[in-house]
Amino acid sequence: MTGSLEPFGPGTVDLVASALSAETDLSDVAMFVRVFTRGFAAALPDGMVDVDYDRSMGDRLAGRPGTPTAVRLSFPERRLELRATRGWPDAEVQQIVRGVVISRRQVPVQEWVRVLAAELTDLAARNAEARAALASLLGSP
Repeated sequence: MTGSLEPFGPGTVDLVASALSAETDLSDVAMFVRVFTRGFAAALPDGMVDVDYDRSMGDRLAGRPGTPTAVRLSFPERRLELRATRGWPDAEVQQIVRGVVISRRQVPVQEWVRVLAAELTDLAARNAEARAALASLLGSP
């Protein structure tokens, strides 16, 4: 590990949350999804990121994926969902035990980003590709 991610101290989560917030307008779910999937999707394990799209007829004819309307990120003990509801972001943190959702909690978007930052930091401590993506987000070598 190199740069600001070594060691994974308590300040790392704040750095990641700030970087995620700075990268995009959190009130625009589609923009957040585009930025997040461009920067992290390839670095995260398969099946960890799931995106829902709203495809117009024009999107289908042109072969475009459409407008992202929701993103779900699955971690061992949590699933985080950010979706556009009538143009506004709706953030939810789900607690998971043995693959079953045992609780759902609506949270403010900033809290959702902080939970995401904590999960990504934890994942980066165990996964070299996620660590590299996080270091890139933070501008570390």
